[in-house]
Amino acid sequence: MVKIYTKTGDRGETALLGGTRVSKAAPRVAAYGDVDELNAWLGVVRAAKPGDRLAAMLDRIQRDLFAIGARLADPSGAVADRVSKAAVTADDVTRLEGWIDQLEGELQPLRRFILAGGAPAAASLHVARTVCRRAERAVVALGPEAIEPELLVYLNRLSDLLFVMARAANHQDGVPESEW
Repeated sequence: MVKIYTKTGDRGETALLGGTRVSKAAPRVAAYGDVDELNAWLGVVRAAKPGDRLAAMLDRIQRDLFAIGARLADPSGAVADRVSKAAVTADDVTRLEGWIDQLEGELQPLRRFILAGGAPAAASLHVARTVCRRAERAVVALGPEAIEPELLVYLNRLSDLLFVMARAANHQDGVPESEW
């Protein structure tokens, strides 16, 4: 039986993939922690029943975020290169762009800024968007030599998608957007 507690982090350290011990306050740990928080927020969105189409998109995004977290926790690339489900590629970014285009095609064009809120799924998507932007900033802070460029592009595109998904969730639930 595997226990959830190991006691190895009791002194404020954690292990990266590959075994290197680092502070739990290390920038790399903060970056994958932000990605993990984003993943949890997407779980909140799914619990709010955003509809089958958005739920299917969110399921795929959550799997991608696990891959991004694994890659961030593996600075040597040793594990990520052996595990195909940990790959994040230009094709994944293209998929996000396709979803943005599809959803935007069903919405009224933006004429003003909108306030976050609306239906529960939409409001949670707005929170997820801001967490995504924080995760993106944390990844940028690691420096270009410390990350794969696809991770940053993915997170940048994902925040755009989460904004459009929030609008789509409100549209689908008949909740008008509040303009600023």
